[in-house]
Amino acid sequence: MNTNSFESLLDDTDLLTQVAVLYYQQGATQEEISKQFGVSRAKVSRLLRRAREEGIVEITVKFHPVHSAQLEQRLVTKFNLKRALIALDQPDAKEQRNQVAAQVSSYLDTNLQDGMVVAVGQGQNVACVADHPGVVSHRKARFVCAIGGTHRSGDTINADHICRRLAKKFGGSSETLYAPAYVDSHEMRDMFITHQNISETLSQARKAEFALVGIGDMNENSHMVKMGFFSAQEFVEARLNDGIVGDIGGFDFFKLNGNRADTLIQDRVVGLQMADLKSIPNVIAIASESRKALSMLGALRTGAIDILATNANCALALLNMVEDA
Repeated sequence: MNTNSFESLLDDTDLLTQVAVLYYQQGATQEEISKQFGVSRAKVSRLLRRAREEGIVEITVKFHPVHSAQLEQRLVTKFNLKRALIALDQPDAKEQRNQVAAQVSSYLDTNLQDGMVVAVGQGQNVACVADHPGVVSHRKARFVCAIGGTHRSGDTINADHICRRLAKKFGGSSETLYAPAYVDSHEMRDMFITHQNISETLSQARKAEFALVGIGDMNENSHMVKMGFFSAQEFVEARLNDGIVGDIGGFDFFKLNGNRADTLIQDRVVGLQMADLKSIPNVIAIASESRKALSMLGALRTGAIDILATNANCALALLNMVEDA
């Protein structure tokens, strides 16, 4: 077969699919495929590589169950957790969020029961749980906003919108917190949280059996900076001068030792606080980004987290940081 003919094979999507099916599904060897199509084994290898590059073939690698269980047990023991939900590492940030979200969605499907209440935070990782396409059982659970809303540009990752999508997914109901997430002063915050409707919603969130929250870092491109609540300079100064490494759910900032940082959003959040999370029996904290390992360590040290959902790389980084200390 001449070079031009072989190049035309590479561009033939139907043929690439046929070769991929023979090799990956029907168990044909590269030698058998090379004889069937009259090309060398090296060219069959190129066809298979092209099939992967074109997305015709997707290869998924999973942890061996024993390794995954061992990694989870180490995290549970080191950080006094109930569970650790660990997803395989993915090179793409969006796919990584999806993989971690799949773990959380499955956990809720197994453990959420009729009549239970879930307090819901904001952010991309929490939103991804609501949007994960996996099939779950319907139950009469209630999803309650644990924090107010942000600007319209952040609608899809607002707690309210996430609550509605979770309620639709699980066949339950949602409760909106009719207030902004952040205000300019503690006086304004007090006005909001003493309002009857807002007070009642927050009271429901505090009594929840589960909470879904994200872990934020002090990255200048974070959601809170993009939404205009803080400047990139404020985040940099808080990180360098005050030792702040992250936030839980946008409620409270904390330092690496887990202590609450009384700065930035102190008394300006219309929502729950870290102390409220500690009274909720199953707080699921979600972080899919490898850059957040340090923030996750500080978050775990707050004592507010019961179940951690992350990827394998972050899990190993957390263990290395505490075991090398």
